Amino acid sequence: LDPETPLLWALRDASNLTGTKYGCGTGDCGACMVLVDGVALRSCLVTIAEAEGRLITTIEGLSRDRSHPVQQALVAEQAIQCGFCTPGIAIAAAALIEDNPSPSREDMDAAIRGWRVQSPARRRRQAGRLPSKPRRRLQSNRKRRRAMCLH
Repeated sequence: LDPETPLLWALRDASNLTGTKYGCGTGDCGACMVLVDGVALRSCLVTIAEAEGRLITTIEGLSRDRSHPVQQALVAEQAIQCGFCTPGIAIAAAALIEDNPSPSREDMDAAIRGWRVQSPARRRRQAGRLPSKPRRRLQSNRKRRRAMCLH
């Protein structure tokens, strides 16, 4: 791979670590967050040349069985919606509690401030490719909840 390739694509395409998501490609959304030597960084902004020789932790490396305390808390609090931004938020929160095991609410808010992940449907709607009011789906609430569940 070209040394200027964003780390995000090296992880997803070359290493098949697809838990790190592509959201915007500009560092605005946070969906591509990884730990680089323990620091939460947006992998779309880090080249593989910059990452060489550094310890990279993706959501898969945080815990394969979702046993990390942050992952457990997200599930317990039902804080997962579509799941797209969840890996990035989990990585940012893991970095926070590694540095500060008892963060305040303000610390937590600051760790994920600026998160701008939107659903693909919302982005298409904003671009004028979907109506502002999607047609009502003929499925039960139970099926909708199951479709949003990560496990």
